[in-house]
Amino acid sequence: MSMYDNIRNNYDIGPGFNNRILQTKNICTTPMMRNFWIDPAGQLWEINCDGTHDFCEGANNTFGFGWIRNGNHGRCSPVYLSSSITVYPEKWDCKYAPFPECKLLFRDGILEVITNIVKS
Repeated sequence: MSMYDNIRNNYDIGPGFNNRILQTKNICTTPMMRNFWIDPAGQLWEINCDGTHDFCEGANNTFGFGWIRNGNHGRCSPVYLSSSITVYPEKWDCKYAPFPECKLLFRDGILEVITNIVKS
């Protein structure tokens, strides 16, 4: 099992990719299970929720421990990526169609070129 980064997509990339959660392993050299967002204008953002929950005893959980909101808010900051990444949908339920992949080229964090990868 390998790690990947999630990208919530709101940009019109094409069929099978619109308004979905996408996965990639190319944003940085080591995927760290981070969350990103592509807004409707094509800007790439990183969603950071560090420090928004506390791990406490007495939470509603089977084991008596769990995560509780602490009132802090997360951050959404722009990512100035200037390279290409390969993305694919998180879930693909179409059993008879090939699993789609797409190559996205970013320049200074703005999506500029979309290339569909055709598998043979």
